[in-house]
Amino acid sequence: MDSPTVLVVDDDAVTQTHLVEVLQSAGISCTTVDSGTAALAWLAAHDPSLILLDLVMPDADGYKVLSYVRKIARFDTVPVVMVTGTHSEAVVERVFSAGADDFIQKPFSRVELLARVMGLLRSRDYLLRIRRREASQSTVLRLSQVLASTPDVRVALSIVVDELARLMRVDRASIILFAEPGTGRVVASNDDSNIVDRPIALHDYPEVAEVLESGLSLLLPDTHAHELLAGVRASGKPLPFRSSALFPILYEREPMGAIFLRAKELSVFDDYELSLANTIANATAITLKNARVVQSLRDATRLSTTARAEAERRVQLFQRYADFFESSADGIVVTSRSGQILFTNPRAREITGFSEMRLVNMTLSDLFLPSHDQRTERLLKGFAEGIYPRAVDITIRTQADESMVVNVSFSSVMHEENAILLSFRDVTQERRTAVELKQTKEFLERVIDSSVDGIVSADLNGTVLLFNRAAERIFQYSANRVIGKLQVEALYPEGVARQIMRNIRNPDVNGYGRLEDQRVDMLDASGNVVPVILSASLVIDNDKPIGSVGIFTDIRERLRMEESLKRAEDELHAREKHAILAELAGAAAHELNQPLTSVIGYAELLRRQLTGDEKLANAANIIISEAERMADIVRKVGKITRYETKSYVGSAKILDLEKASESSEG
Repeated sequence: MDSPTVLVVDDDAVTQTHLVEVLQSAGISCTTVDSGTAALAWLAAHDPSLILLDLVMPDADGYKVLSYVRKIARFDTVPVVMVTGTHSEAVVERVFSAGADDFIQKPFSRVELLARVMGLLRSRDYLLRIRRREASQSTVLRLSQVLASTPDVRVALSIVVDELARLMRVDRASIILFAEPGTGRVVASNDDSNIVDRPIALHDYPEVAEVLESGLSLLLPDTHAHELLAGVRASGKPLPFRSSALFPILYEREPMGAIFLRAKELSVFDDYELSLANTIANATAITLKNARVVQSLRDATRLSTTARAEAERRVQLFQRYADFFESSADGIVVTSRSGQILFTNPRAREITGFSEMRLVNMTLSDLFLPSHDQRTERLLKGFAEGIYPRAVDITIRTQADESMVVNVSFSSVMHEENAILLSFRDVTQERRTAVELKQTKEFLERVIDSSVDGIVSADLNGTVLLFNRAAERIFQYSANRVIGKLQVEALYPEGVARQIMRNIRNPDVNGYGRLEDQRVDMLDASGNVVPVILSASLVIDNDKPIGSVGIFTDIRERLRMEESLKRAEDELHAREKHAILAELAGAAAHELNQPLTSVIGYAELLRRQLTGDEKLANAANIIISEAERMADIVRKVGKITRYETKSYVGSAKILDLEKASESSEG
């Protein structure tokens, strides 16, 4: 509020001086007069904040001055303090009856005087604030009624700017609506009708562009010093207004315009005034939205009277569909046949993230991604030919500048309105999931096809559904010949397939639904037996078997390797046996050769000494003959190189020395 001014009326110079000193020491401005007549003359031209009035004065006394003040309406909030030297209760009662707010007796203390004066000034300030708020609220209510009830929105906006200029004590109040990017349009002004409907380039008004960008109120207490206007000042353009304030007109948190206040002198707006301006801006936004005239105001230079009438007619025609559109779970957009968006329902705005105001300023080309430009042209051409696609996927852009896949159906149900109806739903996640599932399926198919083991799957009827490349190699069937055509039993010998299935279902084998590492003989396409190791299981879906899958490991090569290994082991065993026999024979020959030599030597000595005894000499000859025979056998044993046997008594076999030592002798 303004600094208070106290009028001191007292014919006593000492008292007057004392009063002024006390008040000025507290920072309170004072004006003094020394008579009631002088007071009346001053009051005729000035408005004090408080009056200190001496009761007894020449000419017009204190009662006359008090009576005058209470009769003037503009003084109804001015407190009057009577200064009197009497202590009479009758005088005090008369003072209050005459309309005084307080009294102070002479002589008075400094503290008491200041306490009473400051208290009355605070009360007056509070009362003025209340009255101002009541007046402002009354103005807001009146403006709201004007905005809601005035048929011509331009007239209503003119009333708004007139009232704002008066309430905010500014020289110019105007309303600017944002049209195309970078452009605004003045739709109302309190002081200059020539600027109404005039377009403005936002780069010439950085303060307006700032409000459009931020959506927040903007105060410029001094345009000659504020950094936001540094470029304007540098360009040499005049700044006829010293102070500015802008308040955004918001709809769905998006600025559709702004209230622009400007004053030629420095101005300071208090919090209540700022709140008041924002309240009026919000009421204006609701009016513009409800009146459906925002678009026509934005495009005033481009739209003729006929075009505006056509737009209003379409809005009325769409109204009969409004209830259905508003409650639809799908996004609904109505466009002209040229692709201009005319109407959107809440679900469409929720899906895209755009506000209603933004959408109705867009075309299908704006909504669809640029990559769909040719497709959009084909759609528009198809509308002219009566072609309305259904359930097609189209990628659109959202408010967050992200792409979204929607499934769209076009309809000519609104042919009377010469409009096209689009209903759509967000399928971005569904399509992404479908792509991921396809990629996963292709990956699993590659994994299955790359497996070295044969993998065969069949339904519960036994029809083969899956036959990988390893299965083709093992069973010599092509997948095209098998899948959907061959019964899995054809891969088994008769009766084996059923036994395998019984084992899979038997919980005592490997647990229900499983069979692990079973040695099974299978049949290939030519009927040849193919030995495999089989692991199989049931395919379960929702706790119910829907098929079976088997993994076949071809063990033919393993069996061939095992057989070759067995032959090698047998050969090695034989060679080891031959080696042992040769070593044993060599050792035996070596050990027996020496005693035989001794036997033959001693037998020869005996034979020479027994020449006279024919019988003993003959015995000696026999010993020599048999010893030499044994020596020959020992020589053959020492020459054994292989293991050869011959039949002996019964089923027994003995070593055939002749054959075993033949190679040595040869």
